[in-house]
Amino acid sequence: MALSQTSRMRTRLAGVFALAVCALTMVLAIAAAAATTHTIVMEGVAFVPGTLTVKQGDTVIWVNKDLFPHTATAQDRSFDSPEMAPNKTWKYIATKSGTFPYVCTLHPTMKGTVVVK
Repeated sequence: MALSQTSRMRTRLAGVFALAVCALTMVLAIAAAAATTHTIVMEGVAFVPGTLTVKQGDTVIWVNKDLFPHTATAQDRSFDSPEMAPNKTWKYIATKSGTFPYVCTLHPTMKGTVVVK
């Protein structure tokens, strides 16, 4: 009798575990599908758009369309790109909510802001 109860308990636990794995997989798939990619163009010694609002989990891609390198460095260093040569890109996944002013360290008058909701 005890063996039968143990067997039923294991079966139930396996079912609960399988259900939990299924639910987690669905949540992750929905989150991945909901993520959006945004582009900021570096052109004319400016970030376009100057302010970009995204959601947590979204990807931001900087594209350098100028003839010289640029960076994208947050004031709080939450993101800090390497130097991007002309026609190169760099991406950042927004994981933390807040307002993040950033600058091109090579051209300090180039300023932008990423707002993560």
